Amino acid sequence: MTHTTTHTVMIGAPAKVVYDLVADVTTWPYIFGPTVHAEVFERDGSTERLRLHAFANGDVRTWTSRRELDPANLHISFEQERSAAPVKTMGGEWRIVPIADSATRVDLLHHFTAAQPEAVDLILNAVNNNSDAELAALKRAAEYGDDYDKLVLSFSDSVTIQAGREDVYEFLYRSDLWPQRLPHVARLDLTEAVTGVQSMEMDTRSPDGSIHTTHSVRVCTPYEGIVYKQTHTPPIMAAHVGRWTFRDLADGAGIEATSHHTVVIRPEAVPEVLGADGTVERARELIRTALGTNSLTTLRHAKEFAENG
Repeated sequence: MTHTTTHTVMIGAPAKVVYDLVADVTTWPYIFGPTVHAEVFERDGSTERLRLHAFANGDVRTWTSRRELDPANLHISFEQERSAAPVKTMGGEWRIVPIADSATRVDLLHHFTAAQPEAVDLILNAVNNNSDAELAALKRAAEYGDDYDKLVLSFSDSVTIQAGREDVYEFLYRSDLWPQRLPHVARLDLTEAVTGVQSMEMDTRSPDGSIHTTHSVRVCTPYEGIVYKQTHTPPIMAAHVGRWTFRDLADGAGIEATSHHTVVIRPEAVPEVLGADGTVERARELIRTALGTNSLTTLRHAKEFAENG
C-alpha cells in the first residue's frame, strides 16, 4: 500500500529564490536540520543522482535518490533508488508556487511504501517531522534575502603531510583518543552503533581556559574523508557542518589534508554573545579564528602522528 503526505508553508520571498535554495543540495546540510551530508554524484541535463545522509527518528540513514529539476515550472521531483530500512520505496515532489512578487507557497509531497506494515507509523513520523523542519528552515533562509550570504561563513585550512592517507585518516577517525592526543580536547565520548556513523560529545578547551561542549554526528568513509554536523551548536550559530578531506600529491610526495567548515550565524544572538556593539562581521572573524585554530592544531598533530608513527 502506498501512503501519501503533503506539507505546506508560505514564504515571504520570491519563488525563484526559494527554488534555488531547494535545487542546490550542497546547501542542505547547513539549511536543513535533518540533513547531515548531501552530494550530487551524477548529473545529466536536468537529472541528478544524489547520495544523502540524514536523520530519521533520531538515527542517521543513508540513501540514493534521482531528481528531475524543472526550473521553468519551479518543480523538483525525486525518487529514492535505494532506500534505507524500514522504507521500501519513497519519492515525492517540491512544488514552488508564486503567489505574489515576494510571496511563495511551497508544497512538499511524499509517497512511500513500508517494508513491513508495522513500520508505517514510524516512517510517517519521520516524514512529518523532517518535512516540517525542512520547510521551517527553508522559510528562514529565504526570508533573510540578500543578508543570508553574509550569515554563511565557509572556509578551509590545509596541511601537507608526507605520509599515506591511511595513517592520517586513522588519526581523525579515532577521535576517542583525541583527549590524549590533542591539547584543546578535554573530554570526548564516542559511540558508533553503525559502522562508519559516529556520535560524538566533546569538551573543547579555549585559550582562556573555558570549556565548550559540542555534540556532533560524523559519517566516515575509510581513507576518503569524514563529514560531520554539529547537532547542538553554540548560541551564536544556527548551523555548523564540516568535513576532512585528502588529496594525493604528485610523485607520491604524500597528501594534502584539509579541514572544511561552513557556519551559519544567528544574527539575533550576536548582541547577546558579543555585546551591544557586536556585529555579524565581528562574529565571522571570531568564529573563523576559533574553528581554524582548532582544525589546524588537529591537522598538525595528525601530521606528526602520520609522519613519525
